[in-house]
Amino acid sequence: MCCRKGGPALHKEDITLLRSGVLPLDNLVTVRKNEPAYRPDLDTIMPVENEFIKLGGKGKSWECFFYDSTHSSCLIHAKRPVECRLLQCWDTREITAVIGKDCLTRLDIIAKDNPIISYITRHEILCPYDKVNQLVNLLQSDANSSDIKSKLAAVVNNDLGLRDEAIRKYDLSLGMELFYFGRPVFQVIDFDNLVKATN
Repeated sequence: MCCRKGGPALHKEDITLLRSGVLPLDNLVTVRKNEPAYRPDLDTIMPVENEFIKLGGKGKSWECFFYDSTHSSCLIHAKRPVECRLLQCWDTREITAVIGKDCLTRLDIIAKDNPIISYITRHEILCPYDKVNQLVNLLQSDANSSDIKSKLAAVVNNDLGLRDEAIRKYDLSLGMELFYFGRPVFQVIDFDNLVKATN
């Protein structure tokens, strides 16, 4: 069930799986600080306290990329990440104890001289989730504010613009885009439906 609901977050101990190529970067997704994300231990969506990296899903599904649904098995079982090794469905104490602790971030993985870091830094300045969450909350309490909608649209456009610029400059695949920048803001907040609901 856990494999079907999403791949694990990666911890410092999992860096060897990245360096050895067991976990390719284009199969990872960055969850940015304050981004609304599902907390399986609390069964709710809430802003995350710190950035972390997780295994990506298949297509539009969050089912773990390495889960073989035909055989109900893991394709990398012998070399699976820490959270997968700790998970025991009948006793979740061990995995619950590591949630949010010693997680890998992009800067733990990306070489310090990689020029993409300047794009990531600009992205964090122009599109921070604390600002996004604040604007979403304001919009939900004041649905008629065109000023709030404009500010939120500006963040969404900055997000898409920086991604597009980096994609063209570095010929990034979708997988690498999701690793470097996380999911697009408009998808995370369901921008189109949010704006429609407040019209």
